[in-house]
Amino acid sequence: MVVQDHYPTDDEAKEAIVKYGRGLYEHGYVVSNDGNITVKVSENEIWCTPTDVSKGAMTPEMMTKLDLDGNILAGAGNPSSEVKMHLRVYKENPDVRAVVHAHPIYATTFSIAGIALDEPTLMEALMQIGCVPVAKYAKPGVEEVPDSIAPFCKDYNAVLLSNHGALTWGNSLSVAYRRMEVLEDYAKVTFNLHLLGKARFLTNEQLAGLDERRRLGGLSPVPMPVGVSQPQNTTDVLPKKD
Repeated sequence: MVVQDHYPTDDEAKEAIVKYGRGLYEHGYVVSNDGNITVKVSENEIWCTPTDVSKGAMTPEMMTKLDLDGNILAGAGNPSSEVKMHLRVYKENPDVRAVVHAHPIYATTFSIAGIALDEPTLMEALMQIGCVPVAKYAKPGVEEVPDSIAPFCKDYNAVLLSNHGALTWGNSLSVAYRRMEVLEDYAKVTFNLHLLGKARFLTNEQLAGLDERRRLGGLSPVPMPVGVSQPQNTTDVLPKKD
């Protein structure tokens, strides 16, 4: 992960949370008061979304500032009870600057089914987030959730929360949010491929080429799926003629 050379200001962080919270709501990644967002503004401080507020109806004044131990430093609202898992991501991976939690339909479906997103199919998803594991079930709002995601915070860019939803992170809120979009797209494509019962998987050599593109673009490595041994997509597929 390439770390930004500066933190956002308090006002920038709060405005960004409002902007991307509205994006989660408008995309249907959250309903009711679901989901939460945090942004790091110093080595030991974050801003967090409030509890019991729709992500499409937030204002900057609703945000709460906390330290990485969960102590409230500023703000009028009450932070989300799920902030504990955000704090764990920051502690496990100090390079992270923002965390997004949402319940997008297809990604959440895979989390409930207990199916990791690890098929060698969609190039864009593999370059941006790589494989996505499913963390074991944990009761919301308690330390079980942070403990369940801790093994994945260093090496992965996203994780599915069993029977719950999804969590993404990055070196900025825009990156963490885009990874949530990519994650849902990957899940949707995978779901439809399963319906078709057919896919042309990438080979290990093709996957290595994608990984090389990642490195040339300055992106850190991510776990990649296992490819097939023989190429399946090296010929054109022409429409059938009458």
